[in-house]
Amino acid sequence: MRSLASRKVSIRWACVAFFVAHTLIRSSHKTQPTTQTHPQTDEPTENMSEIQHKTAFLNGINLHIAESGPSDGPIVLLLHGFPELWYSWRHQIPALSAHGYRVVAPDLRGYGDSDKPESFSSYTYYQVVGDLVALIDWLGAEKVFVVAHDWGAVIAWYLSLFRPDRVKAMVSLSFAFSPRNPQFKPIAALKALYGDDYYIVRFQEPGEIEARIAEVGTEHFLRFILTYRDPKPLILPKGNEFGTGPIPLPSWLSEDDVKFYTSKYEQTGFTAPINYYRALDFGWELTAPWTKSQVKVPVKFLVGDLDLTYNSYGAKEYIHGGGFKRDVPLLEDVVVMENVGHFIHEEKPDEVNKHIIDFFQKF
Repeated sequence: MRSLASRKVSIRWACVAFFVAHTLIRSSHKTQPTTQTHPQTDEPTENMSEIQHKTAFLNGINLHIAESGPSDGPIVLLLHGFPELWYSWRHQIPALSAHGYRVVAPDLRGYGDSDKPESFSSYTYYQVVGDLVALIDWLGAEKVFVVAHDWGAVIAWYLSLFRPDRVKAMVSLSFAFSPRNPQFKPIAALKALYGDDYYIVRFQEPGEIEARIAEVGTEHFLRFILTYRDPKPLILPKGNEFGTGPIPLPSWLSEDDVKFYTSKYEQTGFTAPINYYRALDFGWELTAPWTKSQVKVPVKFLVGDLDLTYNSYGAKEYIHGGGFKRDVPLLEDVVVMENVGHFIHEEKPDEVNKHIIDFFQKF
């Protein structure tokens, strides 16, 4: 039998997701995207008026995308995490488009203005990667650059694993590759490692965490998550999951930013985004054929030293001890930013933008 320590190391990244074939091509489908003249209200960041908002029918659902930059520029897909939207890239979109990139930031399925299938089983890696492959086809591209954070990074790793032929290079923020461990189902392993109040465990029962969010209010929940900066595991004790009292904002997150997120989530709720967590075990079952597979696209990885994913059990050993490079042989660089938390691209946008642009200019 393995020791408890070795078992913990084995499940380290499979357990972290904070912190987690049918293609319709333009030439063969009569339904064209509807281009809106910037209908998104209350967008406070400068240069937002240069963003076009479109809806495309892809992989059986309507996907909302925000797009900016020259139509003939190299395409960069920006994939957001939880509990965010395309808007989390508000600092990257103008910077990348100014450098000649065609920047495309979707609301992933279940988020924002994209469709929200009801069943949790519609949120495995396969469906979301399928959306992205359909989007790449719809954009008329063979390959794209990818920048991704949190759950977006999880999906980007699987896009690069399943379809490396569609990815030129990738910048992953916060979440390193998580090789599948065939011995442990994620939820049971998380419960054994962190207990019943670990946030991903608490997210499993349909409706339970949504009810608690409703009690404290959408804005309070978003403030709690978006300002979370503790490198320790996120524990949500029953009855006091999200604290009480006002939550001040850091300098990099404005009241207008929170207002935008709040306005969207008050319309849509949180069930669909949380379903990504509820599909973890199902996704683990489906990805059995990919056990021990390598990701073979060029990658740069950025993480904050206060990020809870970076400080999870065994993460630093994996990232710096050779495991990461073994599983991602084209990993070119690992950058750990000091005194930076989980939302790295919002907290340090200028530095992150420079890393992205410098890396992509190599290709």
